[in-house]
Amino acid sequence: MADAPIMMKDGMARPTGRDVLGWLNRGEVLMAVGVIGVIMLLILPVPKMLLDLLLAISLVSSVLILMTAVMMKRPLDFAIFPTVLLVSTLFRLGLNLASTRLILTHGQEGHDAAGQVINAFGQLMMGGNFIIGVIIFAIILVVNFVVITKGSTRIAEVSARFTLDSMPGKQMAIDADLSSGLITEEGAKLRRKELEQESTFFGAMDGASKFVRGDAVAGLIITFINVIGGMLIGTLQHGMPAAQAASTYVQLTVGDGLVTQVPAIIISIAAGFLVSKAGVEGTADKAMVTQLATNPVSLGVVSGAAGLIGLIPGMPLIPFAALALGSGYMAWRLGRERLKPKPTEAEIEAAKPQPEVDEPISNVLTIDEVKIELGYSLLSLINDLEGRRLTDQIKALRRSLAQEYGFVMPQVRILDNMRLPTQGYAIRIKEMDAGAGEVRLGHLMAMDPAGRQVELPGEHMKEPTFGLPATWIDESLREEATFHGYTLVDPSTVLTTHLTEILKENMADLLSYGEVQKLLKELGPEEKKLVEELVPSVVTVTTLQRVLQVLLREKVSIRDLPAILEGLAEAAPHSSSVTTLVEHVRARLARQLCWQHQGGDGALPIVTLSPEWEAAFAESLIGGGEDKQLAMAPSRLQDFIRSVRDTFERVAMMGENPVLLTGPQTRPYVRSIIERFRGQTVVMSQNEIHPKARLRTLGQV
Repeated sequence: MADAPIMMKDGMARPTGRDVLGWLNRGEVLMAVGVIGVIMLLILPVPKMLLDLLLAISLVSSVLILMTAVMMKRPLDFAIFPTVLLVSTLFRLGLNLASTRLILTHGQEGHDAAGQVINAFGQLMMGGNFIIGVIIFAIILVVNFVVITKGSTRIAEVSARFTLDSMPGKQMAIDADLSSGLITEEGAKLRRKELEQESTFFGAMDGASKFVRGDAVAGLIITFINVIGGMLIGTLQHGMPAAQAASTYVQLTVGDGLVTQVPAIIISIAAGFLVSKAGVEGTADKAMVTQLATNPVSLGVVSGAAGLIGLIPGMPLIPFAALALGSGYMAWRLGRERLKPKPTEAEIEAAKPQPEVDEPISNVLTIDEVKIELGYSLLSLINDLEGRRLTDQIKALRRSLAQEYGFVMPQVRILDNMRLPTQGYAIRIKEMDAGAGEVRLGHLMAMDPAGRQVELPGEHMKEPTFGLPATWIDESLREEATFHGYTLVDPSTVLTTHLTEILKENMADLLSYGEVQKLLKELGPEEKKLVEELVPSVVTVTTLQRVLQVLLREKVSIRDLPAILEGLAEAAPHSSSVTTLVEHVRARLARQLCWQHQGGDGALPIVTLSPEWEAAFAESLIGGGEDKQLAMAPSRLQDFIRSVRDTFERVAMMGENPVLLTGPQTRPYVRSIIERFRGQTVVMSQNEIHPKARLRTLGQV
C-alpha cells in the first residue's frame, strides 16, 4: 500500500518515489536529460569542480569512441556514430563556453581560475613559455582542421555518393538472387535492410563530418576571443600589467583549448577510421596486417632499403639496423609459409569446427561387450613406451583367441574410473563385473611354480586370475627371482592374463547373432554353397548360434566351421534338439578334440566312467524322445561328485590332466554335473575318440 499512487483532490494521481526511479531507469529519459544539461552549459555558469568532472568525462568518452571505432568489424556495427558525434560536439561546445566564462570572469585570480584540468594542460603544453604553447596549440588545430577533419569529410562525401549511386544495382542483384533461388525471402529482406542501413549511415556521416569541421573552426575562434578578451579585461578592468595579463590568460586559453581539442582530434580520428574502413571485413588491426604485411617481397625490399639508409654517413645505425633485421625476418618467415603446400579442400573442410550435434538417446542403450576400467595410475599402461603397451597385448590376445577357438573377440573399450583404487582395474562383460584386481607399476609379480609362497621381500598377495600365492617384487630383484626359478610377470601381462581367462569363460555369451553372421560371410567361396543350402532352410542362424555357444562353453574350438556345418547338415533333418545336434557335431570334430587334449607323449589321457555309474545315469533319465532330463537322487549325486573329485585329485598328483570318458547317451548329463564343481575337466564320449588316437587310461570313476 505504501507504493500505491497518492490521489489528489482533483482526482489526479501523484507519482511516488518508485515511479520516479522507474522513469529514470529508462534510457530515453536519461538521454533527454543529458541533452538539456548540455544546453544549460551554454547558458548557466558552472563551478570549477563540476567543470573538472565534465572535462574528465569528455576526455574518457572520446577514448571510448575511438576504441569502439577501431574494434568494429564493419562500419554499420557503429551505426549510431553520427548521433554520438553530434552529442559529443555539442558537449564540447558547452564546455568551451563554460570554461570561457570562468576564464574571463575569474582570470585575474591566477592560473587555476578555470579549474585544475585546464591549469594542468596549460602548464604541460607551455612549459614556462606561453609563446611555445601558442605555437604547439596552433599546430594541433591545423592538424585537426586541415588533415584529419578535411580528409574524413572528403571520404564521407565520396562514400555517401557512391553508396547512393550503387543502390539500384545492389537492389537488382538481390532480386536476381531471390528469383534464382540462391537466397530465401528472409535473406532478401535482411540484405535489403542492410543496404538501406548502409546508405543511411554514409549519408549521415557526410553530414556529421561537417560538425567535426565546424567544431575545429569554433575552437579556433573561441581561443582567439579568450586571448584578446582576457588581456583587455585583465589590463583595463583589473589593472594587471600587460605581460602578466598575457601570461595568465594565454596559459588559461591554451589549456582550455587543449582540453577541448584533444577529445575533438580523438573523435576526428575515430571518424576517419570508421569511414576509411568501408568494404573491409574484420577489425582494423587484422585488416592492416592482412593487406599490408603479407607480401614477403615487399618486406624484403623494406629490409634492404632500411639497411642502405642506415649506412649513409651521419645516419644512426642502430634503429635502421633493427628495422632491417625485423622486416627481413618477417619476409623470410612469410616466404617459408608460402612454400608450404596449400591444404586441399578436404583438409580445409576437416579442419573446420564441426557443428555440435546432440547425441541420439539410442546411443545410451548401447552396451560395451568388453570393457576395462583402469585406476588413475594405470593409465600409463596404455602408452607405455618402455615395455609392451596394453593395447598391443590386447591385439595379440584377439588374434590368439581367433586362432585357438575360432572366436573373434569384440573390441575392448579402455577407460579410466576414478572410483577404483589408483592401481586397480576392473573387467566388465556386457557392463557387468566379471573380474577385478590390482597391479603395481614398476614391480614384477613373482610366483612359485610349486604353488608355495615366494621367499623374497615384497608385497604378498593372491594372483587375481587363479588365486595362487604371489608377491610383487622390485625390478632390481629380477635376477635373484630368476635364480630361484620363480615365474615373473609384468603388470600389463597380469591384467591381460586375467582378461584372457575371463574371455574364455564368457565366449559363449559374447558370440552374438551378429558375430555368427560375420563368421558365415567370411567363409571361403567353396563353403558359401553349403551355407546357402543349409541356412536358413535346414538350420536357422539362431540354432547355429546356440550350437556354437555350447561348443565354446566346453572350450571346443569353432574354427573349423565348415566341419560344424557339415555335421549340422547331417543331423538337422532328423532332429531339432540342440543337445543332439551338439553331440553329432562333436563326433565330427573327433580328430580335433583328441589332438586338443592329448598329452606330451601324443596319447590321450583318460579316466573312464564305470559301468555302474553309466547305468545309474541312464536309469535317472526321464522323459521321452529328445526331451530327456536327469533326475538323480541328491545323495547319489553327492557320491558321484565325491568319487570324481577323489579320482581326479589322485591323478593330478601324478602330473596328469586327463579327460573323463563316458558313453554317448550320458555325456551331456555328466558334463552338466561336472561343470558345476570342476569346470576345467573335459568330458568326452566314446563317439568322439578318433580311430587313430592312442589312449592312456589313468583310472576309473
